[in-house]
Amino acid sequence: MCLKLRCCTSGTSSDSQDEQAVTKPKLPIVYRREYGVRFCGLQRLHPFDAAKGGNIFRLLKAGHLIHSDDDVHRPKEITTAELLDVHTKRYIGSLKWSLNVAKIAEIPPLLFVPNYFVQRSYLRPMRFQTAGSLLAAKRALESTSGHQWAINLGGGFHHCSADRGGGFCPYADITLTVRMLLGSGRGIERVMIVDLDAHQGNGYARDLLEERGRTVFIMDMYNYRIYPRDQEAKLAISRAVELKPHTEDEEYLRKLRDGLSRSMDQFRPNFVIYNAGTDVLKGDPLGVLDITPQGVIERDEIVFSMARERSVPLVMLLSGGYLRSSARVIADSILNLNEKGLLPVQQ
Repeated sequence: MCLKLRCCTSGTSSDSQDEQAVTKPKLPIVYRREYGVRFCGLQRLHPFDAAKGGNIFRLLKAGHLIHSDDDVHRPKEITTAELLDVHTKRYIGSLKWSLNVAKIAEIPPLLFVPNYFVQRSYLRPMRFQTAGSLLAAKRALESTSGHQWAINLGGGFHHCSADRGGGFCPYADITLTVRMLLGSGRGIERVMIVDLDAHQGNGYARDLLEERGRTVFIMDMYNYRIYPRDQEAKLAISRAVELKPHTEDEEYLRKLRDGLSRSMDQFRPNFVIYNAGTDVLKGDPLGVLDITPQGVIERDEIVFSMARERSVPLVMLLSGGYLRSSARVIADSILNLNEKGLLPVQQ
């Protein structure tokens, strides 16, 4: 049985059926075509694969995990009112200026683009992805028969805080998800963020500093010599696993197993938000680590296995990844999780 869920209130009349209860169970995978960022080719000026979600979706179809668009959940666009649950009015207002958005997206020519087009072609897709993170977390949380997982084929904007964006991250979807979970009334009192993007997750860390070790536990495993090197945000991390540039699979996976096991046993979370960046891949121009595709597949398997062994619901967000090959690696990893029985589905 699928549960009826309301998440984000805006959208067209056709959207109103996206999250309705249906006879056939949907996979707890969240995606819609509007995730793709397109603005006259300017997205090519940033190494981020702006079509990553769509490429993964097609590969999951080819792998027969997904058979049609109706097999997954499609979020509505998050509203300004919902964003203001975390974001300041000043910050949301600042996004009406293309100069500010150009700095966040790290695409300087964007400052010359009328803000209407910036909203439609960049910020609107990111609002859909932000809503997708919230919807995916709710799907994992509302499982009635133990599947307790969900994957958003986008999101993971870990450099954005309530009052500041950056690093291609315009909305604080992780902070929003934490606040939603803690206020859900479903007994979620301890949320663990497992951030395995190559970069330090400084946005949500700044927002959640006062929650450190009480209601939120952050395990962040990152290349400490690259952006953002945010010392203030580091104070919010309960377990920092700092990696040197060009760390390889063996050391990476060993530190992950040890750090995650210790963190799980220490904090005993009710829910895990897994920020699964693939900028750890060897050759990524920004992550500067040397993890192989098989290493990423094993990494994801470790995280899902540890959560399932402890019966902890988990939501996976995709976060960074700046190689065109990232989509293939992520799709292969999801297919591997399915083959290993780590993605059980309600019947």
